[in-house]
Amino acid sequence: MTTEGEKTTTPAGSARRALAGRLSWGLADQAASSVSNFVVGIYVARSLGVTAFGVFSLAWVTYGVVLNVSRGLATDPLVVRFSGVPDASWRAAAARSTGTALCVGAALGAACLVAGLGLGGRVGPAFAALAVMLPGLLLQDAWRFSFFAAGAGRKAFVNDVVWGVALVPAMVVAARVGSVAAFVFAWGASATVAAGYGYIQSGIRPRMTEARGWLREQRDLGYRYLVENVSLSGASQLRAYGLGAIVGVSAVGAVRGAELLLGPFLAVLMGLSLVTVPEAARVLRQAPHRLGRFCLLLGGGQAAGALLWGSALLLMPGRLGELVLGDVWHSASQLIVPVTLGVAGAGLGTGAAAGLRALGAARHSLRSQLFASACYVGGGLGGAAVAGTVGSAWGVAAATVSGSAVWWLQLRSALHEHHHNPIPEVRTS
Repeated sequence: MTTEGEKTTTPAGSARRALAGRLSWGLADQAASSVSNFVVGIYVARSLGVTAFGVFSLAWVTYGVVLNVSRGLATDPLVVRFSGVPDASWRAAAARSTGTALCVGAALGAACLVAGLGLGGRVGPAFAALAVMLPGLLLQDAWRFSFFAAGAGRKAFVNDVVWGVALVPAMVVAARVGSVAAFVFAWGASATVAAGYGYIQSGIRPRMTEARGWLREQRDLGYRYLVENVSLSGASQLRAYGLGAIVGVSAVGAVRGAELLLGPFLAVLMGLSLVTVPEAARVLRQAPHRLGRFCLLLGGGQAAGALLWGSALLLMPGRLGELVLGDVWHSASQLIVPVTLGVAGAGLGTGAAAGLRALGAARHSLRSQLFASACYVGGGLGGAAVAGTVGSAWGVAAATVSGSAVWWLQLRSALHEHHHNPIPEVRTS
């Protein structure tokens, strides 16, 4: 026999268990993805040395820019507007969203190929290889976000496991070739295998012919998210290019090496980011007054986790660091403190960013991201000019903390506006 009190607590308990389940799959999926990326980074760093690793890192950050273009136009509107909707609505939206991602990959891949052929030298072949692989890379990412929008995080996890399994033989072949371009090909080809498996998992055929219609219908969010995302990844790319010009390509490899040391924690942060916007959207629909607290707990927890991980890295023996990064360890180890503080600042800001996305407050989030990106580039390059690689890392740390403060101020304004004008900016059909 069930008491009245039990009746009232059971739905809340079920909701918490459902939330925990979705977060767990987000963490598991990102763990699979990040382990693959971490292994690739470590393998390339040990195989090619710091300078060639710097070239690989330039291709990596360029992929990050293209990936954020795809997310802004294709998958971010999908997550905001089609999380937790009826299956038929989700399937139709996922077909158009993944088709848009393929179109972005084809278009920007062509531009990247022209750039690679024009650059030549050591960098050109890496960019040409990236160009060929972009459609598969972007489609695989689009499947992940589509599955999380549907609450099917398990499928995203399996898809990333498939990518990781396909990556093993591809890396073996790349190591025998011994060039940066070969590693880029191996990385992208294995992602393309996972992208094909995503079609089998979903039974949805990406509709490239409907990409224009998707862009038109989602333009109120999509183009703002495009600018926001590109300013984020573009700032990282500008900092990498500028750091290479001011200090040298080896400095880019040192920064990337320090970021790899934080890889396991970044996996947690990125895993949460896959589900935080859908979860924040659910909180907004079910209990709007709890959204601010949800975002604060989310951001504060991530910042604290980053500080704990960075503290552990400072205690790591030098021999272990050399075992992991090889020749890159010496230069990367000097950047652990500033890079940790930068990641902690970013983690704090992502809590506010999730709230703004859930509110559909693209104007506020765009304003925050543009400010944060400008600070990132200014701090990174200004610090490099004053004190080299270490100065760049400290400049980025200061910029990230400042940007986080702006994110929270904008969330406060957006929550105030929503309280006085509760008509939502987002739609779910």
